[in-house]
Amino acid sequence: MSTNEAANRYFDAIAAALDGLGAYLADSRASPYRRNDLVAETVMPYIARLEHSFRAWKNRLGFLESFRIQRAESGYPLFQNVLELENDRREADKRLASIAEPQTLREEMVDFILRHRAFPGELQRAMAERLYLEDVREGRVFSPLVLPETVRVSVNPRTKRPYYIVHWGAFDGAANLPLVYMAAVEDSSENMTASLVTGEGRLNEDVEIPLPVGGLLNPDLAHRFDDFAERNSSYSLSPATIATNLDRDFDTLHPKQLRRVVLGPFYTAGITAHNSTVSEVLAKVRRQDNAWLLTWTVQEVYSKAEQPGRKGLWSSQPPREEFHLETDDLEAARMGVSAYEKHALVPHEAYQALYASGEAGRIFDGYKVHVVSAGGVITDV
Repeated sequence: MSTNEAANRYFDAIAAALDGLGAYLADSRASPYRRNDLVAETVMPYIARLEHSFRAWKNRLGFLESFRIQRAESGYPLFQNVLELENDRREADKRLASIAEPQTLREEMVDFILRHRAFPGELQRAMAERLYLEDVREGRVFSPLVLPETVRVSVNPRTKRPYYIVHWGAFDGAANLPLVYMAAVEDSSENMTASLVTGEGRLNEDVEIPLPVGGLLNPDLAHRFDDFAERNSSYSLSPATIATNLDRDFDTLHPKQLRRVVLGPFYTAGITAHNSTVSEVLAKVRRQDNAWLLTWTVQEVYSKAEQPGRKGLWSSQPPREEFHLETDDLEAARMGVSAYEKHALVPHEAYQALYASGEAGRIFDGYKVHVVSAGGVITDV
């Protein structure tokens, strides 16, 4: 198989996988998240960012043959590709200024063919680069860090504190995995409590909040929160560690729940090699565009109690959260979470091949399996 064939197969497979994942999240009959659509609403824009990134990487091969994936573990592009994409996005306007307009390039290509009776390779690469840069400069790619955004605001009637739902994304450079974070955070800052909470302990409807808001809703803490997200989004950090760091770094922010969605690993026949059994079975799938498997994990840590703050003459201590870790589940304890869900998405033909091999039970042990079939998703198979 040539390099171009392998690349096209990989891009077609990941496009099908991300399309299937989006269909699953959007389908109220398939996805349990639609009963509480916050997770689906949060994750779907990040899937769109991934789709945009992969389209851009595919277009980039039209003028620059430089693309590598982590074949043995995540199945995703190496982090260097993510950095290059982000750099191209930032420099797109400058580089586009040095490339002729599309109509000019088309005219020059026609003229070259007529005069030289040959394919205008250099002009074709210039056109490919222009189309790539025009697409990338929109900025909706999966960056190394997708900055936090506040998507919901309410008030905890018991504590009378404003309550935010904030999410952000990160492409981990060591694990080569895209990660999505969601945090439910109470804010005891005096300025926010005074402006957002009524005397009855309800959200002040006179304050207009144009959601979503870029960054943490509290403007005094927004930049610090961005910095926190940049420092604390590594896959090597457990959700419990990240939640604890958030609790300790901000005296007036009280994280009640933190979720992390790990979008991978991804497997495709003949290209990735991080599970020999999966690779051997997928290789037997007749249609190679159906020879893939996408897994993802939803990890959650939540606060089971808040330790009251204390004020003293010589020292004081702000309120601190006590996070629950499910030590009765070895996998949960290893992850550093209160709970988790492991999911697998696979085309119908590939699932049939895995089932026929007798390996489906072992491969999918502990996973909720979702099968893409006839444009829809069948779950709990």
